Amino acid sequence: MPIAKISPERALVIGGGIVGLSVAIALQGKGISTILVAPSGMRGTASWGNAGHIATEQVEPLASAALVKSAWRRLFWRGGALSLPPGEIAHWLPFSLRLLLAARPSGYARGRAALEAALAQAMPAWRRLVAVADAPGLLIERGHFIAWESEASAEKGRAHWLAAPTGSARVRDVTPAELAQLRALVSAPIAGAIRFEGSGQIADPDLLADALEATFLRLGGARRSGIATLRRTAGGAVEAISADGALLTSGPVVIAAGAASGALLRPLGHAVPIIAERGYHIQSDGAGWPEDLPPVVFEDRSLIVTRFRSGLRAASFVEFGSIATPPDARKWARLRAHAAAIGLPFAGAVHEWIGARPTLPDYLPAIGRSSAAPNLFYAFGHQHLGLTLGPVTGEAVAALIAGETPELDLAPFDLRRFGGS
Repeated sequence: MPIAKISPERALVIGGGIVGLSVAIALQGKGISTILVAPSGMRGTASWGNAGHIATEQVEPLASAALVKSAWRRLFWRGGALSLPPGEIAHWLPFSLRLLLAARPSGYARGRAALEAALAQAMPAWRRLVAVADAPGLLIERGHFIAWESEASAEKGRAHWLAAPTGSARVRDVTPAELAQLRALVSAPIAGAIRFEGSGQIADPDLLADALEATFLRLGGARRSGIATLRRTAGGAVEAISADGALLTSGPVVIAAGAASGALLRPLGHAVPIIAERGYHIQSDGAGWPEDLPPVVFEDRSLIVTRFRSGLRAASFVEFGSIATPPDARKWARLRAHAAAIGLPFAGAVHEWIGARPTLPDYLPAIGRSSAAPNLFYAFGHQHLGLTLGPVTGEAVAALIAGETPELDLAPFDLRRFGGS
């Protein structure tokens, strides 16, 4: 049933990543005047530091018994990508206990159905977004590869992906020509590989950010650098206040601040068990790697390599902790070691990056309308799928605010699944 539009006043979106920008552009597209508030330096966040992969196949990772059972062999000190720093136990232990509860078969089944529905809409929503931005070349739909370095891992990995839920994406064996191309690019042995079709990538993170920010402003939106805080009105709604105390809006407010969203919502009565799931990357100028090659996942190393227009990026690691914890230089060192062992062209100047993915214990995002205030909405917690589901989320939240029924069923993503308001 449609939800009544709450106010003709200006809307405000807190957060300038891919989700926040997608919401803001969708609101402007519906004729709702919108302010986007975000700190300067948003280009360093997970939205722009990821592998650029439109992961329509990633119904998993998802809270499940299989995820829990595999954690031990994936630990960083065992050579894997999962890092649980002892100094961060106050963050990851409560989160892990909640994940165990969410991993029950009934929870997994609900989560899988919800993510499959969202991922089915991901690529169409991306096509619409780049069309609005008049930048179709930013979306590249060539799928991606997964490669293995041993016969045993190739056999096991191929069987896994052929049986796994992969949303709207399709998987096939590579052709002899594709396998030969991969083998010619690297010095490591490639024992086997598969190719996904129906997934994609962005052409370049910085170019995407430039295009979306320009589109928002062209549509009449206003951008403000800094932070915004929320306060309740006498009528129970919220107002957004700038750092200097000025009223930004008493109309619709959308929290899309990634891993920082929990701190904004908790004072309003929402239980938000969010954690910073930090990833690392290195990037070189890309010389020696084909510009038209889709992303390649070296699954034995939990490493994804993507060629952007700006260079070649290798990304990995799942490090649970807080946003503010200093980076662990061992992660970058291991990325460089992987690059050297595989034979990736990462010589010369190499840029290092760390960013925090916003993750909730059931690995589902939080998208919806708050029960704590009639004009408060939220869109965050997309774990590894922020880039993939940003446009879908933007369209859904804009529909809610406009009094329409979103195409995506948002019931599974309601924050009340964690208790609180």
